[in-house]
Parts: sequence; C-alpha cells; structure tokens
Amino acid sequence: MSRLRYLTAGESHGEGLTGILEGCPAGLSLSAADIDADLARRQGGYGRGGRQAIEKDAVRILGGVRHGVTTGAPLALFVKNRDAANWGVTMAVEAPAQGPAEPEPGGESPPPVAGAEDSVRVPRPGHADLGGALLYDLDDIRDVIERASARETAMKVACGAVAKRILTEIGCRVVSHVIAVGGERSPASMTPDDVAAVEADPVRCLDSEAGRRMCAAIDAAGARGDTLGGVVEILAFGYPPGVGTYAQGDRRLQARLAGAVMTVPAMKGVEFGLGFAAASLPGSRVHDPLGYDAERGYVRCANNAGGVEGGISTGEPIVLRVAMKPIATLREPLASVELGSHREVESRFERSDVCAVPAAGVVLEAVVALTLADAALERFGGATVEDLAAAVDAFLRRVRER
Repeated sequence: MSRLRYLTAGESHGEGLTGILEGCPAGLSLSAADIDADLARRQGGYGRGGRQAIEKDAVRILGGVRHGVTTGAPLALFVKNRDAANWGVTMAVEAPAQGPAEPEPGGESPPPVAGAEDSVRVPRPGHADLGGALLYDLDDIRDVIERASARETAMKVACGAVAKRILTEIGCRVVSHVIAVGGERSPASMTPDDVAAVEADPVRCLDSEAGRRMCAAIDAAGARGDTLGGVVEILAFGYPPGVGTYAQGDRRLQARLAGAVMTVPAMKGVEFGLGFAAASLPGSRVHDPLGYDAERGYVRCANNAGGVEGGISTGEPIVLRVAMKPIATLREPLASVELGSHREVESRFERSDVCAVPAAGVVLEAVVALTLADAALERFGGATVEDLAAAVDAFLRRVRER
C-alpha cells in the first residue's frame, strides 16, 4: 500500500486546481516558495503558447503545514486559474437559467447564458476528446477537454515539489534535461553540477549547440502550423539501494516508475539505462559488473541498468528516458467527424503550444519524485522526516558492513 499518495481535481478553465497529498511525514520544512519555484519552471521553455502569458501559477497551502513545517496531516494545495474569469459562463458550476433574463429598468443587460451554442461537438485527433465523449455518453466535448487538459499537470508539479523536499532529507535529488526535440538530439549526459546550465537553456538542453538546433526546429514547425515532441531524460542522484522488490510484478520499482510517467499526458515511451539499445547488444556489454567500495559497500562498476535491477534500486543514479509525442492540437487541422451528424469536418483549434517538451521534463521530475518518495517511505517508514532519515542511514551502515 502506498505511503505517499496524491489526488488532483479541477478543470483547465475552472476556478483552479486542487491537490491532496497524503502521507507526507511531519517535521519537513516547507513553504509556498518551495513549490512555486517548480510551478514557474513548468511554465517556461521554448515553444510554449499564449496560456503561459496569462497564468502565473502560485500555490496556496490550505492544510498540513503550520509555521512552515509539515504536521503529518494531509497537505491541501490550491493553484488558481487566472484565466477563469474569461470562462465564467462556459464553466459555471450551477445550471444555467432557462433563457436570458430581462434587464432591470434602467439597468445593464444580464450576462450571457451558457447554452447549446457553447457546446463542442468536433473531437480533435490525438486528444481524449472522442474517447471521453463515448465513455461518459457526452454531447458536449467541453467536459472532456477541461479535465483531460495538460493544465492538470500544474498540480502534479505542486505535489511533486513536496516529494522532492522529502527526498532531499535522504540525500536524493531528482533532475531532468531534454535530449531530443523532433529530429534534433543532444549526446550530453547530465550530472548534478549541470542543473544551472540546463535551466539557463531555452529548451532545457545541456548541449547549447543542440539546443539552438532544437529551437530552430520548433520555429519551423510553428511556421507551418505543426507541433513537435521529443525525449526527456530524468535522473535521481543519491537514491538509496534496496528499495523496491521482485516479490510481485506491480511492486517492482521500475514498474512503478514506468506507470507514473505514463500518467503524464502525451507520453508514449519509457526506457531505463541502456533501454532499447540493450536489445541489440550481447550480454557481456549490457550487464553491470559488481564491485565493492569501502565508503559505499557493494557497487555496480557501470550503470547500464539505469539504477534499477531486478525491481530493486542499486544505489547508482536512477536514469530513465521518456518519449513525448507532438502536441495534438494543430493550427493546420486534421480531418475529424462531428458528433451526432457524422459530418466530415476539420478538427478544432484550441490555444496550444508548438512544443512542450522542456515543460514536460519538470512534470516528469514531479511524478518520478512522488514515486521514489512513496517507495522510500514504504521501505523505511517514518512518521517524521527525522525517523525516515535515521532509518535510511542505519540501512546504509548495515549495507557497508555486510
């Protein structure tokens, strides 16, 4: 059973997003600024659209923190949608009035009433639109668009920022960088010392020359009304060994991590360490030789496994790469079919990015951090962060002495 779990609620153009994070240990120093820093990173990156100019995400901590320290109670988080004021009628919670109201004598005309003219009946290829409409028997796809939107990832990032703070208490840091956009790739490998350089690059690419080529590819795609996907590498440095298990498939650490990254919209592939490249190599060039280090205990002399072996963390950096498909909303529309009439039409265009791969890296950091923090709490326990850190230290001492 998960020790750290989260739920999110809210729509893309509703009042805001709500998150509940349960299982955060007591005694963790936490402020809104800790979370807002990652919310701002999520809104950046070359290729983003107009929504990011409207929103400036900031979290309100509504519960679970007192005087800057977590209490052990569930955290309640809220991120306001600044664009909600422009969608008040369309996204109203209460049922609309039956027909327009008459204005008061000498008064202003009443606000418009939501009705059939606001409904969306043309599904966009590549989105959840059609599947959601069929699943929930909807005539108006707006209900699908609002919740399936990647706007929900802002709350994933907020919850993930808390998980990152938990992980720092046991010496772990989760980072990411972009290694591909479209057909442009970067050969660079990242270390903790490279974080500042990655964050300074417009596409969060460590190789500045590759980053310039990626920006040019994004510009070219935008000019022709198209979009681009790419690949993000996520790394967790300092995560302890011995977390996870082989006892049941769904409890293997790599299975939990793979499932977590696939909760992020538009993700289509994941690999660990050598990943797919291992399929074309002999075993002698794939498996990590073992050794012993007086400071760390048993070690791998390489990290082709990506920090997870047999479902259990090895103590080496956890390395996974995730492929993101191009954003499905295109200015040059694809073919679609209107619900009900079955009439062939062009798909709709809603405000969209050209490329969100840099931002996706921040979201992927969040879900990886949530998974790793959950697995560590499950393995080591601890009602307080001091208990957790002490249990990890005791285990590491035992491993070194074995």
